[in-house]
Amino acid sequence: MRKLGLVLVLIVSFFIAGWSDKSNEELSAVSSADKAEPTELTVSAAISLTDALHDIQEIYEKENNVKLTFNFGGSGTLAQQIQQGAPVDAFISANQDWMDTLEEEDALIDSTRDNVTENSLVLITGKDSSIHYESMEDISADDIDQIAIGNPESVPAGNYTKQTLENINLWNELEDKLILAKDVRQVLTYVESGNADIGFVYASDALTSDQINILTHSESSWHDPITYPGAIISDTKNEYEATEFLNYLFTDEAQKIMEDHGFSQS
Repeated sequence: MRKLGLVLVLIVSFFIAGWSDKSNEELSAVSSADKAEPTELTVSAAISLTDALHDIQEIYEKENNVKLTFNFGGSGTLAQQIQQGAPVDAFISANQDWMDTLEEEDALIDSTRDNVTENSLVLITGKDSSIHYESMEDISADDIDQIAIGNPESVPAGNYTKQTLENINLWNELEDKLILAKDVRQVLTYVESGNADIGFVYASDALTSDQINILTHSESSWHDPITYPGAIISDTKNEYEATEFLNYLFTDEAQKIMEDHGFSQS
């Protein structure tokens, strides 16, 4: 009987030990999953999206195991970086042209392309400026020394500005007054510092500064629609996570943040 009792004790101990080892393995696996490093996503985005995307980043990273790294700049510059092989997961442009260029080169996952948001073009001047225009059609070369705009060759805001000035027959008159900036935020800086009397920026950029006044808005018929297409880069190694982030930008939560920063739903 003693031998039988000893055998039973050994059998029970064996099963308890096995169960314990299995439980420890499961707990270890769960713990490892909890400690998994976040997926790092690199998103190249038009510089006018800077403030809105930083606010979105704060929320998104808390709710997802993702670390967002933004590369902000002029859309043309960003597109050229992607063309040259820069490691980018997603791209959000301030116009369709640069996105079209990348799509033609098979640099995008076509099915992921969609318009994220929209913007408008405004004319600004320094806070203490005496310049007052009720319409962009009122701009006179006699009133001003320098006008800051984004370089139309690489900055969508500059291209929209050129289209506007051409449509109201002022491009030739004002061309000698232009200072070409590398991106729309540099235009804002030129006007804030007084290095330019007036400048053309997006409404969203104008809202970021208390050192300027908005003189007037451009008529939407004077330029192409100011839309921001987003897409996943075909070379990404994080297609699922990048697509999830891009999809999040269309949620009510993300769109509300963009509206708070002067954008509008597309």
